[in-house]
Amino acid sequence: MENTTQPLNEMLVTKYLSTADYNPTHDAMLQRTLERIALKKEQDLRTPDELWIVDHNDVYTLGQAGKEEHILQHTDTPIIKTDRGGQVTWHGHGQLVIYWLFDLHSLGWSVRNLVSHAEQAIEDVINECLQESDASKSENISAHARRDAPGVYLYADTSTPDSNADTQTNDTPVDDKIMLGKIASLGFKIKHGFSYHGIALNVNCDLAAFNAINPCGYAGMQMLRLSDFVNMTENAAPSLSYSQITQKLIDNIAKRHAGIIELRAIAPK
Repeated sequence: MENTTQPLNEMLVTKYLSTADYNPTHDAMLQRTLERIALKKEQDLRTPDELWIVDHNDVYTLGQAGKEEHILQHTDTPIIKTDRGGQVTWHGHGQLVIYWLFDLHSLGWSVRNLVSHAEQAIEDVINECLQESDASKSENISAHARRDAPGVYLYADTSTPDSNADTQTNDTPVDDKIMLGKIASLGFKIKHGFSYHGIALNVNCDLAAFNAINPCGYAGMQMLRLSDFVNMTENAAPSLSYSQITQKLIDNIAKRHAGIIELRAIAPK
């Protein structure tokens, strides 16, 4: 497991972990969170927040309230119970996992703010990638969070475009679009105002791993990956790489952390 740390600014650093086993990564994340809690309580010291960018070895994780019934078949991939919210999900190579080790009180964020920032950051990056791609398969596709279930989903706008319009805009209400499936999941744990765990975006992973579970507890949920909607092959132009997508998401999160990108209004349930 390679481990590199890079500062983004005085109050936010990134840590990169490759081919990471789940348990040691979780233990290190929890230990770091407990250290930060102690420093704040005992010394009133605010420590820099951290983004952990992780390439996990294959693993299924089951949240605190996770139900075994959502594991449809047992494979060689380990199943680990963990302390985040949510049901069962899969992590593995080709999936971008980012853990948010944030001091929510110092940021002035509520838990709802944290979840919304996470969903909106993913929305921003996916929609930017879709717009940059000239692939016809991404036409009229857009990413949106749902009011009734955490995560980010892809939707297709099947409405007839206005033939008199100079350019097409994807402004059809989400309720009038067709949901294609889920492309990103999220689950956090909050301890004494500090967050850990985070988000998982399917970039170019093998989606077959999700066939053994009800992803996030939803039977029949279609899981998607970004590489099926944007060009990620070197011989296709324009093309996006895994590292470029990763950097776009880090940059968006960092701007939100710094207050440069504000939350968009969230539609009521």
